[in-house]
Amino acid sequence: MEKAPNTRTMPQKVRIIGGTLKRSNLPVVTVEGLRPTPDRVRETLFNWLNYFWDGDFSDKSVLDLFAGSGALGFEAASRGAQHVQMVESHPKAVAALRQFRDKHQLHQVRINDHDARLVLKRMDNSRFDLILVDPPFADEALMQQSIAALASICKIGTLVYLESAAPLELPTGFALLREDKAGASHFYLYHYISETHS
Repeated sequence: MEKAPNTRTMPQKVRIIGGTLKRSNLPVVTVEGLRPTPDRVRETLFNWLNYFWDGDFSDKSVLDLFAGSGALGFEAASRGAQHVQMVESHPKAVAALRQFRDKHQLHQVRINDHDARLVLKRMDNSRFDLILVDPPFADEALMQQSIAALASICKIGTLVYLESAAPLELPTGFALLREDKAGASHFYLYHYISETHS
């Protein structure tokens, strides 16, 4: 999720743009630092994923590390991801995520209501096909802490999406596949190629 500029009015809801939940309204709660990934950026990301996965999410495990509104994680679930784990610490946001999940009977979605840094430390044996990293906007320290922990939860071929206020580059072991920019946001898709974890 991104931190909103004070001058910008945040949407009260966003829509899922593809899959079985296409056009479903996703509520956006008022929480400091929360801003859903814009439609155009989500569309670009999932076009990238469709290309690399031939449009098949059915065997994919997804980690949405800073879920916020859930726009990215629920988009993956809508497109058939086998498992989606969302991490979000704010109680209002967590309640909204659970309400949407339960309303749409998304049994493949698990919501973890803890701080992302704590969750990363406890995930040493987890391996995901896609990791979504979109911390509160301009929190570079949190971004760097997340990046430092990525290799421990990746397997060969894991795709990693990052959204940041500043240009960034992942360390050795990750290869850049795609990058773009929308407004103040830089966003990237990497994949994990290293044979050993650092």
